[in-house]
Amino acid sequence: MRFRQVHLDFHTSEAIPGIGSHFDKKQFQDMLKTGYVDSITVFSKCHHGWSYHPTQANIMHPGLSFDLLKAMIEAAHEIGVKTPVYISAGLDEKTAVQHPEWLIRSKEDRTNWVGDFLSPGYHQFCLNSPYLDLLIAQVEEVAANYDADGIFLDIVGVRECYCHTCIAQIRKEGGDPRNIETVRSLGERTYANYTNRVKQAIEAIKPGMPIFHNGGHIRRGRRDLAHMNTHLELESLPTGGWGYDHFPLSARYAQTLGMDFLGMTGKFHTTWGEFGGYKHPNALRYEAALSIANGARCSIGDQLHPAGLMDTATYELIGAAYREVAEKEAWCVNVRNIADVALLSVEAVVPPEELGDAKTGDADAGAVRMLLEGNILFDVIDMNADFSSYKVVILPDAIPVDDALKRKLDSFFEQGGKVLATGRSGLAKGGDSFAIDLGVRRLSDNPYQPDYYRPTEALPALGSAAFIMYGRGQRIELTNGTALGFREDPYFNREAFAFCSHQHTPNSARNGGPGMAESANGIYIAWDMFTDYATKGSLALKEIVLYALHRLLPSATMRASLPAQGIATLQEQPEERRYVNHLLYASPVRRGAKVEVIEDILPVHDVNVELRLPHSVRQVYLAPQMTPLPFEQTDGTVRYTVPKLECHQMIVLDYET
Repeated sequence: MRFRQVHLDFHTSEAIPGIGSHFDKKQFQDMLKTGYVDSITVFSKCHHGWSYHPTQANIMHPGLSFDLLKAMIEAAHEIGVKTPVYISAGLDEKTAVQHPEWLIRSKEDRTNWVGDFLSPGYHQFCLNSPYLDLLIAQVEEVAANYDADGIFLDIVGVRECYCHTCIAQIRKEGGDPRNIETVRSLGERTYANYTNRVKQAIEAIKPGMPIFHNGGHIRRGRRDLAHMNTHLELESLPTGGWGYDHFPLSARYAQTLGMDFLGMTGKFHTTWGEFGGYKHPNALRYEAALSIANGARCSIGDQLHPAGLMDTATYELIGAAYREVAEKEAWCVNVRNIADVALLSVEAVVPPEELGDAKTGDADAGAVRMLLEGNILFDVIDMNADFSSYKVVILPDAIPVDDALKRKLDSFFEQGGKVLATGRSGLAKGGDSFAIDLGVRRLSDNPYQPDYYRPTEALPALGSAAFIMYGRGQRIELTNGTALGFREDPYFNREAFAFCSHQHTPNSARNGGPGMAESANGIYIAWDMFTDYATKGSLALKEIVLYALHRLLPSATMRASLPAQGIATLQEQPEERRYVNHLLYASPVRRGAKVEVIEDILPVHDVNVELRLPHSVRQVYLAPQMTPLPFEQTDGTVRYTVPKLECHQMIVLDYET
C-alpha cells in the first residue's frame, strides 16, 4: 500500500462539453512527479452516472471521445504510479432519473441525498434493488478490461430503506416493515450481500485485487464491516465537516484492527467539489504528518477539471507535503502503536440510533482531545479488544456495563488494571446501580445543573476553587472509596421565579457529596466530563481528568513538554528494533463560520521527552535528518530534548535485542 496517494474526483455533468479534451500524458505525469504522488485513484464512473471509457455495462460520458481511464492508467504506470479505480456505487444520477423506483426511500417515501428532482444533487440507490446487477456488471467490466490496482466503491453502507422492493421482501419473509429492527436487519443483509457479490465478481477475474467500500466513516465497534474491505481509507477532511479531532480518533481505532489503512484529507479549503479552493501548504504538511504519526499512509483529495488538465497549483501544494513524507517512509512501515490507555469508544458500545449522525460523538471526541492535549499514549478500542494490553481503560460518560463487559473488566481488575469512568459509565445496562466496584454507590441524577466541583488538591493552572460543571451529574456516596473532591450545589436551579445574574446560580458552599472518588479499581468522576469538554472546552475539566489519569499512571510510558495543541505518538518497528517518537505541533484557527484552517506553523523549542522502555537504547537520532540526539537512560527511562520542532519531527530510538 503506497504512502503518497491522491484521490482524483471527476464528477462531471453531461451539460459540459469537451470532456478530457486537454488531457496530456506528459502534463499528467509531470504533475504526479511535482506532487511526489505514488498512487492515484482514477475514475471509471462518477456520481452523475457516466463512464469515462468505452463501456458495454454503462454509457460513456456524452462529452468524452476517447478512453480517458485507459490513458490515465497507462500514463501513471509508465512512471511507476499505481492506479486504483473509482466506481460510484450508491449514486448514479443518470440511472436515478430512468429508474426512480430503485432509489432508497424513507418511511415518508422521500429520497436522499436530495428529496426531489427539482433540486440540484444526487439520489441514493437501494442495493437491494435491480440496480445491484447493473453495478456488478460495471465492476466486472473494469476488473476485466483495465489494469486497475484496486477498486474503490463510494457512497455505500448499511441503510434503512422503505422502498417497495425492501417492503415486499420483508413481508414475503413474514416480517413487519413497521418494525424498525426488521428494517435494520434487512439493511445489514443487503449491505453484506452487496460486498460479497463485489468480492466474488472481482476475485473471479483478478484474485487478490484490493477493494474498499467507502461510507465516509469507519464505524468503531463494527469489525465485521471493516473486514469487508481489504484495507481501510479513513475519509477525514478537517475543513470538510470532519474537523481536526476526527482523524486521530478514527486512526487510533483503525490501527488496532491489524489492517493497512490510510488517512484521506483534501487539498480543498472546504470540501469535495470545490474548484479553485486551496489549503495553505502548511495544512497539508501537518495533515500528512498526522497520518504517518498514527501508523497510516496518506491520501489527498483533488478534483480534475472537466477538460482533463491537471492543476499545477494543486500538485505544487501536494508536493510540499509529499516531498516530506517520501523522506520519512522508512520509519513508518510495519509499525505498531504503543499505548498505556485504552478509550472504550461510546460509538463501539452504544447503538447508532442513540448517537445521532455525528462522525465523532461528543464523549469520544472530548476524550481524544483531552488525551492528545495531555500527551497520553492511547488506543481507541471496542469490545473485541484485549484489555490486558493496557494499564488504564477509560469508560467515557455513557458506557453501560452488560455481562460481557463486566467479565472483561473484572478480569482486567484482577490483573491490576485500572478504570477511569465518568458520568453514567459503569452502571449496569438498563439499571441505575454500578455493575463494577468503583468505591461508590449511585443515589440519583443530581437535581442541580449546572453545579460545582471542588477538588481536594489544587489544579495546576487554576488553583483551588469551586469549578462550574455544566454537564449532567450523578449524586453518589462512598462505599470503599476515597473522595478526591466534592460537589457543591448551587442555591437553586435557574427558573422564572428564582434566578441569579446572567447565566446560572452561584455555588452555595453546601457539600453535595463526593464528586470524584478513587478505589482499588480506579477512579470515578460523577459528571459527563468528556461530552462537556467537547462542547464547552473548559480548562478545569481537562485538568481534573488529567489529574486522575496521572494518579492511575504513575509509570506512564511517555512524558512530554509539548504545548496543548501538540501531538505525540510512539510507534514501534519491531523488525527494525527501534521506536519512533512522533512530535507534531500546529494550531488550527477558525475562519468563517465553521472552517478551521492551519496557516502559520510556529516552531516549538526544547521539547523534553521521557520514555520508559523495556529495552536498552543504543542510539537516538532525528529522522529523516539523521542527526544524533544526546540522551541518557537510567532505570529504564530514556530522556532527551528536541531542540526545535517545526510541524513534525521524528525521533528514532534504536534498541538492543
